[in-house]
Amino acid sequence: MTDYTTVSIPKDLADRVDETIEGTSFSSTSDLVRFLLRSIVIQHEQKGELTEAEFGEIAEQLEDLGYLD
Repeated sequence: MTDYTTVSIPKDLADRVDETIEGTSFSSTSDLVRFLLRSIVIQHEQKGELTEAEFGEIAEQLEDLGYLD
């Protein structure tokens, strides 16, 4: 059995995510957040560590997608 924890995001962001994932394979905001976090962790594990520039690039991509303000 997997243990879970809660991550809080602003309601307006959650609403934007809900609109964004309509018609995708993501069934919830949680699904999308898990996917994004796994992607970041996998990149980190493969490269040994993320540089500040790589982390900035990821953050910029998420901001362009509307996930970060």
